[in-house]
Amino acid sequence: MNQTPLPAPAFAAALLEWYDQRDTPMPWRGSRDPYRIWLSEVMLQQTRIATVKDYYARFLTLFPTIEALAKASLDEVLKAWEGLGYYSRARNLHRLAQVVVNEREGQFPATPEALQQLPGIGRYTAAAIASIAFGARSAVLDGNVIRVLTRLMDLPDEIGSPRIEQQLWDLAEALLPAERCGDYNQALMDLGRLICVPRRPVCEQCPVQSFCAAFAKGTQHLRPVKKQKAPLPIVRAAAAVIRDAEGRLLLVQRPTEGLLGGLWMLPGGNCEDEEPAADCLRRVLQQTLNIEIIVGEEMAAITQNFTHFRLLLRAFACEWQSGTLPSTNNTAWAAEISQYSLGKADRQIITGLATWQPRLFADP
Repeated sequence: MNQTPLPAPAFAAALLEWYDQRDTPMPWRGSRDPYRIWLSEVMLQQTRIATVKDYYARFLTLFPTIEALAKASLDEVLKAWEGLGYYSRARNLHRLAQVVVNEREGQFPATPEALQQLPGIGRYTAAAIASIAFGARSAVLDGNVIRVLTRLMDLPDEIGSPRIEQQLWDLAEALLPAERCGDYNQALMDLGRLICVPRRPVCEQCPVQSFCAAFAKGTQHLRPVKKQKAPLPIVRAAAAVIRDAEGRLLLVQRPTEGLLGGLWMLPGGNCEDEEPAADCLRRVLQQTLNIEIIVGEEMAAITQNFTHFRLLLRAFACEWQSGTLPSTNNTAWAAEISQYSLGKADRQIITGLATWQPRLFADP
């Protein structure tokens, strides 16, 4: 697939004409500021545009420049990101801002190769920033673009393998126009987001319908071919709801690296195989916080899907029995919960504590 049978200039011209006529306003469209473009591209990974718009505006109010972001604490950045998920993105934003400010005098590199050397920037994001901000002739390949390309070529192969991914990159590069690569890339992504959608593509409104092999063969609903996903394994976890005499809630900060790194959580951890949740809580809190607790009634149960597993988190009312918390900065007695950045499951549990009532009947 190194050479596309499509007439690339005609394809790009039709796509750009459609893009120019639509002119859909976006908060990040029209800017050549690499900071704003980078921020939007990172936020849009795994997140819907409707959700991102408010976060994008709020984030820029808090951190209007890359210098402001670099000066902020990680806690401040995580709090601004709370609710967007995939928190490694926020940690990489903060780390990249510090690198660009401290090592590059606040200036983003202009080439995709140099951009990929920065924390959290992969091939797609580097190409998007380089083409939109700096006009580089660099192709993008995200989920929307993959769907468009597999339908254009009526690709029968299962996507996901390195071989097919490289073929799709080659095709994306072969289709690039000589000019307006940033607009072209945005048009291609818009096409996949608005017209060439997964289940019900709006082929009658497609500006490049005449170039599409899948449409000609009636196979557009079969492309792309994806590998069947295995069921998500269930991870059981338990959390302790512990308050002091003043009613403050005990929170623990997660390690910076790893799942939900840097966020705060109710103390607890994952249960071992067949381990009762109460035993898990007593074991984990003794090991990590050096305290003994009495585990009381179950207060809530929350299920949350992550990329590779499904979390079942159960929270229990617990009473401090003995022990002394370690003298570190990763524990806090929280009076104002709103000041702390929390993961989705912990936030749901804590929000529900105000209305919690003991169960009237035990589970059968």
